[in-house]
Amino acid sequence: MNIAQIRESILPAVSQRGCFLVDATASADGDITLTIESETASVRMEDCEAIDKAFHEIWDQDVEDYALTVTSAGLDQPFKVLRQYLKAVGTQVEVRLRGGRKLTGTLTAATEEAVTLRHILREAVPGSKKKQDVVHEDTFPMEEVNSVRPHISFE
Repeated sequence: MNIAQIRESILPAVSQRGCFLVDATASADGDITLTIESETASVRMEDCEAIDKAFHEIWDQDVEDYALTVTSAGLDQPFKVLRQYLKAVGTQVEVRLRGGRKLTGTLTAATEEAVTLRHILREAVPGSKKKQDVVHEDTFPMEEVNSVRPHISFE
C-alpha cells in the first residue's frame, strides 16, 4: 500500500463525514497518519473514529501490518492545501513571508497562486506628528509566502 492508494481509498469516507484530507503520510515502519479538516466546522472525535473504522475495513491490518493515526489539522499548523485557505477566508491569519517578515490580518482571498491579506501597519501620515494605523490589503504570490496559519488570540 502506497500513499496514493491510501488517499484514493479513504477519500469517500472522509468526504462522507463532511471533511477533506489535508495530508497522508506513511513511514517505512508502517505508521500511517491521516490529517483531516472539517469543511465547515471543527473536526469531532466521531469523525476521526468513523474514518479510522472505514480505513480498517478497507485495509486488513493483519495483512498490511500498519499503525493508524487519524488526526485533525492543528490550529498551530500551517495550511497545506487550498481548501484550508478557502475555509479561512474572512478569518484572522498569520502570514510569514520569505525574508522573515510576519503579518497578521484578515485573509480576504486565496488561490493556488497567491493570498490576499487585509492588515494594519503603523505609518507616518502626512499632516500628523504621530504614526497612525493604516489599513492595507496586499496580495502575496505563493513563492513569497513561507507559511499561513490561523491566528490565535487570547484577548
